[in-house]
Amino acid sequence: MLASPLMLSCDLSKLDAFTLNLITNDEVLAVDQDPLGVMAARIPVSPTVMAQQQEKWFKPLADGTMAVALYNLNSAAEQDISVNWKDLNISGRQRVRDLWRQKDLGEFDESFTAHVLIHGAVMLKLSPASAAGK
Repeated sequence: MLASPLMLSCDLSKLDAFTLNLITNDEVLAVDQDPLGVMAARIPVSPTVMAQQQEKWFKPLADGTMAVALYNLNSAAEQDISVNWKDLNISGRQRVRDLWRQKDLGEFDESFTAHVLIHGAVMLKLSPASAAGK
């Protein structure tokens, strides 16, 4: 999300299938290496949300879509974390894709809520529903 250089220091021949898939996820790499080169920004949160130890970040992408990351920093509980379109300066029905799972989650109006595991993260890509077939 922060448009940083990619570096890896390990013996690639000893990686298990899960780890290899994780570090070679084309959709996640595309967000990091997006040609627009914009770093993600943190969505300001209320004191209540801050106490729940949630962070929300967004990043506009060169193709006009938006990457969103939802982080559960809580070490005691899983959480449902929501992102509102108004906080991203977007509107209308949005197609939501889970980038880690490489799975379309559907189309949503105004907001999206994800269940995030303890110390977990969800990475999404939002695109206008009218552009879903492009």
